[in-house]
Amino acid sequence: MYDISPENASNFVAGVDLAFVIILGVSVFFLVAITGVMIYFIRKYRRDKHPKAIQNEGSLKLELIWTIIPLLLVLVMFYFGWMGWKPMKTPPEDAMKVTAIARMWNFKFEYENGKLTDSLYVPVNQPVVLDLKALDVLHSLYIPAFRVKEDMVPGNIKQMWFIPGQVGSYDLFCTEYCGLDHSYMYTGVRVMAEEEFAEWMKDTTATAPAVDESMTPAQQGFEILKSNGCNACHSSDGSKLVGPSYRGIWGETQEVTTAGEKREITVDEEYIRRSIYDPNADIVDGFNKGLMLSYEGLVTEEEIDLIIEYIKSLDE
Repeated sequence: MYDISPENASNFVAGVDLAFVIILGVSVFFLVAITGVMIYFIRKYRRDKHPKAIQNEGSLKLELIWTIIPLLLVLVMFYFGWMGWKPMKTPPEDAMKVTAIARMWNFKFEYENGKLTDSLYVPVNQPVVLDLKALDVLHSLYIPAFRVKEDMVPGNIKQMWFIPGQVGSYDLFCTEYCGLDHSYMYTGVRVMAEEEFAEWMKDTTATAPAVDESMTPAQQGFEILKSNGCNACHSSDGSKLVGPSYRGIWGETQEVTTAGEKREITVDEEYIRRSIYDPNADIVDGFNKGLMLSYEGLVTEEEIDLIIEYIKSLDE
């Protein structure tokens, strides 16, 4: 169906690697050649052999040689780079579509049947199109083994596509500095056999990453916070970060600004749920509006209950 070498992780490996090898080869050749010429000139024209400086006239032939040859080499490198890049911009119409959602500081992947995962699951030898959606700041999705990378711009849906060539697990991470925990914004791609992937897709019950049920509810709540990158902005020890700390807030009264007016509110289940789904509704004094986006559709009601258990446990 699609021409992809079985030894490559994706259909773009051969083209990208060829362009890289050619550019690297040209660079190494000129590094050695220019260094050699410099050493030769230093020895041949050193002062003890030529104590008196002379004026050398220009050479049209030499000027043409070192203008035309580098130009041709640059055009050759451009050609192979272009031929490796151009197919990345023309995804096939029959490709499977997945929405890749990036926010500080994690990735989520949503499938057409509603399945939502932390890692990207794809079938081998089948084209996959990722609709790239950034919710807050600039991100960049990079899968080194597949030789694909694309920036993710808020308000601008871009696309990336590839055909996985080998069953296995591969790294996926953000390559655009996006804030405090940028270095922790990584996950993986799991390429599955077609039959295995079809069975996996049929199970639409697991629409969110599962937590270890052997943990206590509070521990599960902490894992949910961690997997969604919440700990980058909210501390558990009372220290002030981008947003309020979890510690010491349960059951306490907070001064907030709601619709431009200040009021006092008690931290309870309703407040926590509203803060996750509509974070700009009640802004705690001392913190700024607009820094947190809604997690509605990304965090379930059941997960919020576990988060609440974790917040409660910090006051025990």
